[in-house]
Amino acid sequence: MIRRADQREKLDKIMFGGPGMAHFTKLLNADELENHGRLYNHVLLRPGDAVGRHRHNGDFEVFFILKGQGLYDDNGTQTTVRAGDVTVCRDGEEHALLNDGPDDLELIALVLFSEK
Repeated sequence: MIRRADQREKLDKIMFGGPGMAHFTKLLNADELENHGRLYNHVLLRPGDAVGRHRHNGDFEVFFILKGQGLYDDNGTQTTVRAGDVTVCRDGEEHALLNDGPDDLELIALVLFSEK
C-alpha cells in the first residue's frame, strides 16, 4: 500500500481544551492499523497552540518531535521537548503538549492499544 501526500486526510481540531488548534494529517486510518491502534498522524502546533491535558485508558501514545520545541506535561511534571525527542504516555497516565516556542512544532503521534 502507498498513500500519496495528496491522498491524506487533514483536519484541524481543538484538542482536550488546549488553546488554539492542532492541525492533523492522517498518515494511516484506524482500520489500517489492523486493530492494534487508533491513530498515526503528523501534527502541527503553531506557536501558542496545544494538545490539552488528557488521560489514556486502554491505549498509550508516543510523540516523536520532528521540529520546534514545546512544553510537555508528563503526569504533572513539565519539561521542554525538542526535535529528536520521543515521549511516551502509558495506559492510565496523562499528558499535554504546548508549543511555547517561536516556531511551528511538528510531531508524529502514534496511539496503540494496550495489551491486558
